[in-house]
Amino acid sequence: MANALLSQATGYGVICGLSVLFCILILVAVRVQKRYLSEDSEQSEMFMVANRSVGTGLTCSAVFSSWMWINESVICAAYTYKWGIALPVWWASGLSFQIALMAVLGIVAKLRVPYAHTSMEFIRKRYGGYAHGIFIVLNLINNIFGCGAMILAGAQLVTGITGMHVIASCVLIPAGVVLYTAVGGLKATFLTDFLHTTIALILLIYFSIAVLTHEQIGGVSGLYDKVKASPDYIEGNFMGSLLTFKSRSSILFGLVLKFGNLALVLMDTAFWQKSFASDVRSTVPAYDLASVVILAVPWCTGTIIGLSARAIEHTPVWLLYPATLTETQVNSGLVMPYALESLLGNGATAGLLVLIFMAITSTVSSSMIAVSSIISLDFYRTYINPTASDRKTLQVSHLGVVFHGTFMAGFALMLNYAGATNNWSTYFRPVVACPGIFPLAFTLLWSRQTKLAAIVSPILGLVCGLTTWLSLSYHYGGALNIQTTQLQLPGLYGSIVSFFSPALFSVIISLAKPSQFDWRVFLQIDLIEDKSLANSTVPSSKTSQIFTTPTPDDTDSEKKQALSNDRPAELPVFDAIAQHNAAAASLDGVVHPFDEQTIRTIKWWLKFASIYFVINVVVTIVLWLLPLSRDWIATKSFFGGWVSVAIIWHFFAMSAVIVYPVWDGRNAIMKTIGGIAGDLGRSRK
Repeated sequence: MANALLSQATGYGVICGLSVLFCILILVAVRVQKRYLSEDSEQSEMFMVANRSVGTGLTCSAVFSSWMWINESVICAAYTYKWGIALPVWWASGLSFQIALMAVLGIVAKLRVPYAHTSMEFIRKRYGGYAHGIFIVLNLINNIFGCGAMILAGAQLVTGITGMHVIASCVLIPAGVVLYTAVGGLKATFLTDFLHTTIALILLIYFSIAVLTHEQIGGVSGLYDKVKASPDYIEGNFMGSLLTFKSRSSILFGLVLKFGNLALVLMDTAFWQKSFASDVRSTVPAYDLASVVILAVPWCTGTIIGLSARAIEHTPVWLLYPATLTETQVNSGLVMPYALESLLGNGATAGLLVLIFMAITSTVSSSMIAVSSIISLDFYRTYINPTASDRKTLQVSHLGVVFHGTFMAGFALMLNYAGATNNWSTYFRPVVACPGIFPLAFTLLWSRQTKLAAIVSPILGLVCGLTTWLSLSYHYGGALNIQTTQLQLPGLYGSIVSFFSPALFSVIISLAKPSQFDWRVFLQIDLIEDKSLANSTVPSSKTSQIFTTPTPDDTDSEKKQALSNDRPAELPVFDAIAQHNAAAASLDGVVHPFDEQTIRTIKWWLKFASIYFVINVVVTIVLWLLPLSRDWIATKSFFGGWVSVAIIWHFFAMSAVIVYPVWDGRNAIMKTIGGIAGDLGRSRK
């Protein structure tokens, strides 16, 4: 094992220091939001879904940040080192269409379940407790393995760079996130996501340009010449070249990644919560913009850093020369640290450590909010204390954040000592996370999916997927262990079966005994509101609008009684909701909480999102990938254009997720500055 690139003190200092810094920033942000913007994170609606008022820019930045895992930069560079130029484009195309699909489902949710808090909430409303329990388990599996793989990847990188013990890395990384997430809630994670993304994108573009223009690389032309002259022969690539887009390993990995990422988006209630939290007019443009700019990270960083490592590894400038990285080191993502240390020195490596912290914590924080919401809403408030007040629900959410962070630290350690790496997780996760995708999507999109189909189809899909994966791992590897279960073909076939078989099972079961769901039932999901909180920022009038509309036979006194706000201060609104539900024997009185103009706006955005999703799939998967996957090695002129466009795309991403959110939120920023200036002026008097 090579010596650590940085000292342990640097590792501890960066992780602990940044954790404390972000905790302080969130404490300040929460107080500023509450005082100047009337946004109180001590209420569940604000803590979980940010009062459903987040604008386009901040939503785009948050979605981008949640999707900009450490995999998309550091791990992508490592796999580009393994397989060549084809890998970043297959990786990038596996990030975009999932977000575009989430835009479609998110705007459908705005129309059909406008006041949902988690994706599990409307599962229970439609199918009942058994289906609810199954999807909670599937969602938690997806969150646990996704978050665990992220912490594991980060911990192994930190350990490889600084020599910190892996236990310390696994514990300290989520510990800091627990602090500021428990305090600030979802809106706070939006703000920290923005800061994370800003710092990370600036560091990434610096690394890419600094490496590319280094004298040992010689710019785009020099990089091409050095990579082409490399003696390395890549098995499965056309003519063994690093500069061909016909790469068997890259294609297989890219296909598995598409299934895995689809599950990570749709089966992760964190992405649903970001769509719930966004304003009606912000959901689609924010998600679709994020789907465009996310291409920049693996495309630019992976191509330049991964190929640059190949270009210098057989020269004296390489830190390990004449040795090269082992397969375990490559799979752990250590290509980028050694490339930066070799070319740019300790400062860049320390910057990479900051980048790793930023990328991991932004993902882990959204996972913590998602899981804590499931614990508080889908478990505690559903099965333990249905009449829990807003304050009590929020307390359980805080405990859920702490529990999830503690559990994930232990889970990541378990994966590490079991011999798992991020590579193994990539092939395993889609098999166990994909079975719920179609049944969940059908819940919002297909009124004829039955309760039995929703319950049985994901279970059958999971069994079929696991059977396929394990049997083929044994067939191709001759045994079942960590090494054979991360072979590419078993992982791909297992993912395909896990993804598509539940759709087949659901359709067959639903059509065998058909029924039709009334979408109006979803409108009975209401805001979490507690009248005991005098400073509530959630409009109470919306509560009654969802459930019933007055009929001509209603008397004025009946209307006043139904809508009265003169209940005792200690009586939560849940009692009134229960009375409304009991009184509404028929759905005929249920009306949508949004006005007609808002509903027309939602339907327009739904058409836009649907058309864009089709275009996105055609462009990123068909038109971009297939023409390149042929018997051909990139020419120098093509390579120059390819890298140049990747850099331009990165700057476009920076403008979309750094500059635009500031412009979009300029009114709130000016209001806050004005409020602070006013307070300072009064204090001087």
